[in-house]
Amino acid sequence: MTTTVRRNAGTLAARVAATDWDAVGAELDAHGSALTGPLLTAGECHAIAGLYDDESLFRSTVDMARHRFGSGRYRYFTHDLPAPVAALRAAFYPLLLPVARTWADRLGRPAPWPDRLDEWIAMCHEAGQTRSAQILLRYGAGDWNALHRDVFGDMVFPLQVVVGLDAPGADFTGGEFLMTEQRPRAQSRGSATVLPQGRGLVFTTRDRPVRSSRGWSTAPMRHGVSTVRSGRRHTLGLVFHDAA
Repeated sequence: MTTTVRRNAGTLAARVAATDWDAVGAELDAHGSALTGPLLTAGECHAIAGLYDDESLFRSTVDMARHRFGSGRYRYFTHDLPAPVAALRAAFYPLLLPVARTWADRLGRPAPWPDRLDEWIAMCHEAGQTRSAQILLRYGAGDWNALHRDVFGDMVFPLQVVVGLDAPGADFTGGEFLMTEQRPRAQSRGSATVLPQGRGLVFTTRDRPVRSSRGWSTAPMRHGVSTVRSGRRHTLGLVFHDAA
């Protein structure tokens, strides 16, 4: 069992590393989001989506309609993450770190993130952010997610990842990943991304640096999901800070 888990973790790390990270960095600079290469097989996607029904894996369930966040439900994992979820999160962190530090430098902000994810999470816990923020989301026909930011306290990692677990056009229709960017002294700009099964979308947690006449400015951004027209849509959300 241990050998299998380690082998799978190594395979997932290799898939994450195989993405063209220079291209991802350029897309993030230009748009605030970027698709990865293939991360999970269809079978692996179905297995992770199937975890949703095992209540023992989660610390809480959020009904979005009840809180006026949209419609649908999502669940926060406990800190005892399933092996593939933990492996993906650990593999992404060091590859996102250079972008996070570059953005902080451009905006004149502190860059408190150490090289190791476990050290950063320990810093979150010391600051009172002790709850797992890894999310498994399920949408049915008519469900949607309002534009928002996943900022759960003062300790924030500026990038996060959502992984598609169902096939658009086959398992569901609609349900595009939405982003809006508040541009300086201009109207907001929107984008929509169809998230392929087994691939990830890296996107900004709250804002991104944009060039201005005075150097670099902050462009606040929000993300959400358009209305699912038919079928069922599952996604895995990987967040690199914990919640208060």
